[in-house]
Amino acid sequence: MSAPDEDLSTKPKSSSRPRAVSTEGILDVEKARPVLEQIANKWSVLILTVLCTRPSRFNEIMRRLDGITHKALSEALKRLERNGLIRREVLTTTPVGVEYTITTLGRSLQQPFEALYGWSIAYGPELERAQEEYDRVRD
Repeated sequence: MSAPDEDLSTKPKSSSRPRAVSTEGILDVEKARPVLEQIANKWSVLILTVLCTRPSRFNEIMRRLDGITHKALSEALKRLERNGLIRREVLTTTPVGVEYTITTLGRSLQQPFEALYGWSIAYGPELERAQEEYDRVRD
């Protein structure tokens, strides 16, 4: 074994980038759970996906997210703003308007959310078939 190989096997590398989660490793639930609770619910993912395309007003977001209630959208926007993922800006228009914009931190979720969205479109029919099969066998 060469010296560089020995160095790699005996010393942990320090890096500013987070390490990938090993499927065999212990999950750090205490750190991950609170974060995932804030960003991984269906409305947060969809709101951030909408705002990745362009800044939007409340009613525009509501129109684009068929099925969301006024209360659910309001609560989700407040939570996303509190977490630094979006910015709320009061516009000096008549009547006064409010526009929501994604922040740099929020934009960092664009790639994983696009991948998740793509997966949902690609594998949604397979999930539906699995659910139907499960229900058929259980009935």
